[in-house]
Amino acid sequence: MDYTTVSAPAFGKSLSGIGLNLLTRDVPRLVSFLEEVFAMTAHQASADFAIVTYGREVFQLHSDATFAAHPLPTLLPEAGARGAGIEIRLYETDPDAAAARARAFGAHILQAPANKPHGLRECVILSDEGYAFVPSRRLTDAEDAAV
Repeated sequence: MDYTTVSAPAFGKSLSGIGLNLLTRDVPRLVSFLEEVFAMTAHQASADFAIVTYGREVFQLHSDATFAAHPLPTLLPEAGARGAGIEIRLYETDPDAAAARARAFGAHILQAPANKPHGLRECVILSDEGYAFVPSRRLTDAEDAAV
């Protein structure tokens, strides 16, 4: 599917399984963060919407204004973190490289890259609105043995 030219109805009808849609105060800012820190690609990015791809995965960004008739925005804080309680895990993304790009972007690194006992090296990077992105990679056998 060509996400750059697909119509809204065709895109909607193509979705299946579990979907991820992040509501944001600033779609262009979140697009910049995702592209610069995690090398994601945004399609049809505007002030109100973007289709975002990460490898073969696809998800959406919507501005608060696009959800004006939806009840969800009544639960969102006016300021501060929105994503508390959810981690967006980005498997096979080098956490050290992502953390370096996040620092350059000015993003907050909540947890520095570290080897974990569950077989992954990971870190936690927060977007401006508090969404927790967790880039990770599999540990090598030597790293796993040292944990």
